[in-house]
Amino acid sequence: MTAFTTPSVSGPSRRALLRGSLAGAGLLALAACRSAADTATSAASGSAGPRRGGVLSVGTDVDFTPGLLFAQSANTLVQRLVFNTLTRYDDRLQPQPELATSWQVGADGTTVTLKLREDVTFHSGRRFTADDVVFAVKNLQNPARSAQLRSTAAAVTDFRKNGDFELTLVLAHPVSNLFDLFEFMIIPDAASVEDAVAGTRLIGTGPFTLTDRKPGSSITFARNEKYWNPGRPYLDGVEIRIIPQAESLLSSLKTGQTHLSYRVRGKDVATLRSDPQFRIKQYDTGSGAYYIGVNLSAEHVGDKRVRQAIAWAVDRDRLVQQALGGYGTVSAVPWPKSSPAYSETNAARYRHDPDKARALLKEAGLTTVTLPFAHSNDPGSTAIAQILQYDLQQVGIETVLQPTDSPTMQKQLIAQSMPALWTLSHGFAQLHPATLAVSAYPFNEARNSSRFSSPAYTDVVQQAWKRPDSDGPEARALYQRITDVLLDEEFVIDLAVGGLVEVAGGKVRGADLNKFSYLNLDDAYLTA
Repeated sequence: MTAFTTPSVSGPSRRALLRGSLAGAGLLALAACRSAADTATSAASGSAGPRRGGVLSVGTDVDFTPGLLFAQSANTLVQRLVFNTLTRYDDRLQPQPELATSWQVGADGTTVTLKLREDVTFHSGRRFTADDVVFAVKNLQNPARSAQLRSTAAAVTDFRKNGDFELTLVLAHPVSNLFDLFEFMIIPDAASVEDAVAGTRLIGTGPFTLTDRKPGSSITFARNEKYWNPGRPYLDGVEIRIIPQAESLLSSLKTGQTHLSYRVRGKDVATLRSDPQFRIKQYDTGSGAYYIGVNLSAEHVGDKRVRQAIAWAVDRDRLVQQALGGYGTVSAVPWPKSSPAYSETNAARYRHDPDKARALLKEAGLTTVTLPFAHSNDPGSTAIAQILQYDLQQVGIETVLQPTDSPTMQKQLIAQSMPALWTLSHGFAQLHPATLAVSAYPFNEARNSSRFSSPAYTDVVQQAWKRPDSDGPEARALYQRITDVLLDEEFVIDLAVGGLVEVAGGKVRGADLNKFSYLNLDDAYLTA
């Protein structure tokens, strides 16, 4: 094993990172960075420093789904409030310490030794130890959890403890997305995990404790007074308010009833750009992408020419401007520009060309066809579905819109029971590229929502995943081969890449999202 210190600005390659280790001194560096950030923010707001106290109100149009707690899904507002993860990426995809203070990855990529914090307790008062990391990995290996990084967790075949605070994970083979797993995997309390997925009790090591849950209405949290991060959190508590109507969500922000939201419709965000009482921040890591999914077992769409016709029929520019308020980048591939899998040529592969779409349909023996088209029933998704419905109608594809609540759609994705067409957003492309193809429901090479299967796709995905590095010429060549399959088969028709957009009232400071869009409020506070 080789030692590796906290990366400098220039930083090592991802290959070097995965072969090395990050020293525990990184926590001190993080604390210094946070202190500097707090000082800069305080100066900008005219305050003496972060203010303690107050309850932050967060508005969303999607309710918490306890049964999908470990599947990411719509629960990203809750996960990091209650739970911690082992590591956390910085903006350059370099892992930083959280519950793990340092690590060493074996030279062949099949072991990783973690040193853990020794001052962490669960909300119940029980001490956090290496046994909890073992449980967390095994929890994601459980098929009942529907975890999208289950395949990476399943690569861990053995656990070797060296006391309560040092643990070696043994892998069946190298994986290029090991630290994606550590960023994704929340650490639950083994004694109460079944209560967590039932929604009756959430016990973690995180900055806030669950105090009340009213399904369809609100979830409230109080400060964890024994949190391991010194002086954090600043807030007394957090309230997540469930506001399904877009107009009501916007109104709650304007009146100050809600301080923060990541679920404001794009066209509504556009109206707030010049309003000084709001701060708007786009997370440009590509943590979300909008797409049309296709169930290949349905009539007509099993022919890839029909799927390619759909890809040519969509006016992606209009979609970004009208439905997303300009917050997004037109793209026919899932990868953001920050990904080693990205290329401009691939992103521009499909343009708006109705004539080409009609020609492909004719080649497939169709002039007109009617297909069911599911979408989430929230206002933003409805607007996207209506734009897509119009575009498809212009080339002879009639669609019957099927509005569905978000939890039901997630369950249908997992069960491979979607209709012929659907539209949603997906994540996972913002991380190491293999994660998308071995983990995300729409793209999973072993079992995806589209029922697409291909030996060639499986082979190249496995090659990209079972390697200790995630960058470099060989890895990039594999990513191109994955992209070639995606662009040819079009079982997932990507439309635009865009991260979440944060709409914050003027009093909010310090809120942040990790690469899986988990809401981190360790450093958040409300100004006077």
